[in-house]
Amino acid sequence: MENQTKSAEKPNMHEEMRRAFSLLSGKWKLEIMWLLNQRVYRFGELRKAIGGITQHMLTAQLRELENDGLITRTVFAEVPPRVEYEMTEKARALGPTMQALMQWWSEYGDSVPVKPNPRGRTALQRERQPLKP
Repeated sequence: MENQTKSAEKPNMHEEMRRAFSLLSGKWKLEIMWLLNQRVYRFGELRKAIGGITQHMLTAQLRELENDGLITRTVFAEVPPRVEYEMTEKARALGPTMQALMQWWSEYGDSVPVKPNPRGRTALQRERQPLKP
């Protein structure tokens, strides 16, 4: 029986990619990252920019992104308090991936069927409305 340590083992790329995907998987994370790739946002601006997201969900997704080192949260000692969110350098390295996705969408987006947005507050309101005869 050979004595091998984990460091000597070859990395399992499937597992490594699963870890990478988990950083950006979440109901709203990619949309948040897309916006923050454009500029620095305040909490209220993000909430307005992302239709259908609740305050609770935005807070949860931002906390996860911050804990993973993909965004920074800066609190300014002002009255009323001001909080800004910005991408970290680590997250900015995803820029080429976002550009590639944008290019792919420009080429193939028209061929993707349009689906109603089943997420968030507006979707819940649609579900609760009685059907018209």
